[in-house]
Amino acid sequence: MKKTVFLGALTVAALAAGAAGAATLDDVKARGKLNCGVSTGLTGFSFPDASGEWQGFDVAMCRAVAAAVLGDPKAVEFVPTTGKTRFTALASGEIDMLARNTTWTLSRDADLKFTFTGVNYYDGQGFMVPKALGVTSAKELDGATVCIQTGTTTELNLADFFRANNMEYEPVPIETNAEAQQQFLAGACDVYTTDASGLAATRATFENPKDYVILPEIISKEPLGPLVRQGDDQWADVVRWTENALVAAEELGITSANVKDLASAPGDNPEINRMLGTEGDLGAMLGLSKDWAVNAIAAGGNYGELFEKNIGENTPIGLARGLNALWTNGGLQYAPPFR
Repeated sequence: MKKTVFLGALTVAALAAGAAGAATLDDVKARGKLNCGVSTGLTGFSFPDASGEWQGFDVAMCRAVAAAVLGDPKAVEFVPTTGKTRFTALASGEIDMLARNTTWTLSRDADLKFTFTGVNYYDGQGFMVPKALGVTSAKELDGATVCIQTGTTTELNLADFFRANNMEYEPVPIETNAEAQQQFLAGACDVYTTDASGLAATRATFENPKDYVILPEIISKEPLGPLVRQGDDQWADVVRWTENALVAAEELGITSANVKDLASAPGDNPEINRMLGTEGDLGAMLGLSKDWAVNAIAAGGNYGELFEKNIGENTPIGLARGLNALWTNGGLQYAPPFR
């Protein structure tokens, strides 16, 4: 089993090395479309709505990058990927970036040859159980059957947690969130484990969400964010600084409603002027137009707007900002200076 996993990692790394020689920014411009890898469907993060239009927090990141590069947030081809297929899709060049609740780890960075461009959601792994099970702590799950997505960090985290607490469990392997939901609701497993945000998103789709409890334990650090192929630094910078622009915009009071006005009438804040292209030309350093950040912010709003619209406390997902608040509000979201 270990040999198979190792060879799989080498294959992904080899694919990434082969694809990294291409200048992705030039490819996207020539194609006139961004190919963005997302999940197969996770409410609030990336999912097709009733009309087939992709929506969600991660989808908004794809659209912001498309707007920054091409001036059009709709110039995106969304490619659904599973925990198993996502890395091959990126390494092979099928997609230009992956924005799919993916955890930044050392092995993915160094061994699989990817570059994470930032953390757009600080998360941790949790557990969800039916309220009728009568469980109030993950330490009461000895002997439980657990639905778990294959090809994810949650597999190792789960094994570590149960071993550390001298407990046993029976894994029920699944490949997609939709399959996990089906199996969990059908009683094929006592527990569903994944990132806590994913549990909240999944529970929000249930007919009776209050019949299910997310247990208090968070057993890991799961910094989630977009990633690109290693070796294409210019493209990595484009994705990284697009995300930074959304975070900085929230801190600076730039919104989807006022960004165009601020860009047309430069004010007294030099950082706002630099970011929006009315002072200097940071866009040229990225290979983009002067108004790249204007377009990215106008696409859906700043980081806070995207959070509240897609997964915030007033949505069915109901996530509080927590660690994902701005650093000025006690959180971890922080953008480097635009200068």
